[in-house]
Amino acid sequence: QVQLAESGGGLVQPGGSLRLSCEASGFYLDYYAIGWFRQSPGKEREGVSCFSAADGIAHYVDSVKGRFTISTDNAKNTLYLQMNSLQPEDTAVYYCATDRGPCNWHVEEYDYWGQGTQVTVSS
Repeated sequence: QVQLAESGGGLVQPGGSLRLSCEASGFYLDYYAIGWFRQSPGKEREGVSCFSAADGIAHYVDSVKGRFTISTDNAKNTLYLQMNSLQPEDTAVYYCATDRGPCNWHVEEYDYWGQGTQVTVSS
């Protein structure tokens, strides 16, 4: 049974950092594309970053480039998202999800989702 479990969210001041984790079970991270999405109240879920196991390339949306870093630890079967220089507009519930195809930003293409972890950036 495929399961994804996020952790690491919390409250942080603007300019601060957080590291999110996504522990996967029931499949191996190094076989699929796996990404981070986020959703703020009243907004659609949007892609943030995706790691493609097929080519080892990390993808980022423009709004987080240079601030967020996606990585994997295959031994722990865990995905991470290091978030630096956080801003209030980064406030959202963050989800990890896996796709059997290549990295993309289409929510409907992702097969399995975690329950989400709340990130709040506020002074």
